[in-house]
Amino acid sequence: MTTLAPLIAGLGTGLSLIVAIGSQNAFVLRQGLRREHVLPVVLVCALSDLVLVAAGVAGLGVLVSNAPVLLAVVRWGGAAFLLVLAVQAARRALRPATLEAAGGGLRMSVGAAVGTALALTWLNPHVYLDTVLLLGSLAAAYGESGRWVFGAGAGIASIVWFTTLGFGARVLAPVFARPVAWRVLDGGIALVMAVLAVVLVVR
Repeated sequence: MTTLAPLIAGLGTGLSLIVAIGSQNAFVLRQGLRREHVLPVVLVCALSDLVLVAAGVAGLGVLVSNAPVLLAVVRWGGAAFLLVLAVQAARRALRPATLEAAGGGLRMSVGAAVGTALALTWLNPHVYLDTVLLLGSLAAAYGESGRWVFGAGAGIASIVWFTTLGFGARVLAPVFARPVAWRVLDGGIALVMAVLAVVLVVR
């Protein structure tokens, strides 16, 4: 197995999980539109994701590598979950929404902005299922040598996404306000998820 394969898989999976309409992305976009504490907010979101990815790769990777039966369960369970996410993304593509972030309102202090970013990240139950459990199980399928490369790809995806969303908000906002953009994006996410589900099972 080449080093590039798990890296690309991690990058694609990370982007597929993180690029979706949600409160965290809306908040980062809002701060970017207002040009208000963008760097601290982006750092909090990206670093939090890196910690969660590392926890998933380290914890589940070690656990399943020593339990072949558990690895099989994780693979099939992960594949089923990926298919569910693929169906959800396909439904979003058929009924696209828009990502809106109000540019008005009172200015936030840097502490309030960081606190909000932390809350939106760590108090979201889906982040533990997606980032820790799912990414951890997918990474474990690449074995001891490849799971951290997979995790690095997922981490790069988080850094690239939050940096682009925060600092490129002025450019990206009109694009994200168009339902057709999310139709294309969610369609691509559905395809990636479905392919990853198949790969996870047939490996």
